[in-house]
Amino acid sequence: MINFAKFEIIGRIGEIDARPKVTLLSVCANYRRKGDDDEWQEDSHWNRVSVFSEGQRKHIADRAQVGDLVRIAGRLKDSSYERDGVTHYTTDRIVEEFGILAAKGMPS
Repeated sequence: MINFAKFEIIGRIGEIDARPKVTLLSVCANYRRKGDDDEWQEDSHWNRVSVFSEGQRKHIADRAQVGDLVRIAGRLKDSSYERDGVTHYTTDRIVEEFGILAAKGMPS
């Protein structure tokens, strides 16, 4: 039996940070929720994802821009590190699937 932890995000790119071996993306996903006054409100969440695949990194460098609507899916990886005697825990979102749904400025 295969066990897995997956994520899927549909949202707009807010930042593209290309580094030597990884491209980091910030993607904003919007949710609607009722506020205290029973009116619907937008509730935005920023998600940072890591792209390691050379093919996907090249596709992002060649075609993706801040503001594009994208679909991203992948796996979750928990890790920890120590700094100044304190243990910090993180959850990494590692991209396995990436697609541009609409270019910047196009309606979603």
